[in-house]
Amino acid sequence: MLRVVWQWVRDQLYAGVVAAGYDDLNAAHVGLWRYPGLDGLRPSQLADQSGITKQSVNDLLGHLERHEYLERVPDSADGRVRVIRLTSKGRRLEQQIYAEARTAQMRIAEILGPRRFAQLHSSLERLTELLC
Repeated sequence: MLRVVWQWVRDQLYAGVVAAGYDDLNAAHVGLWRYPGLDGLRPSQLADQSGITKQSVNDLLGHLERHEYLERVPDSADGRVRVIRLTSKGRRLEQQIYAEARTAQMRIAEILGPRRFAQLHSSLERLTELLC
């Protein structure tokens, strides 16, 4: 059941991002964004968090880099690896994604009503504490 809701949220995020003018992205690009964001992550960390291969992440990051949403720069702590740094365009996209997430959350709150939404929210917080 969580997967159905998560897919609906992902669809809402992507539709909102495209409607805001980010039509050079697909749903997989938008799906890379997770709270608290991409900035400062190593591509391998992003692959682990996203549950996709490093090669797939690097392909998606390459597209985002070519479209000037981010750069992959040497890690100051370990120059052998790279970290993701958002450009100003990437930060604007990130803010749009977060705005779409808030809109989706508000829509869910409207559907469930205040009491049920509060229960859902607290239950998800509790699960997050226990599972992470």
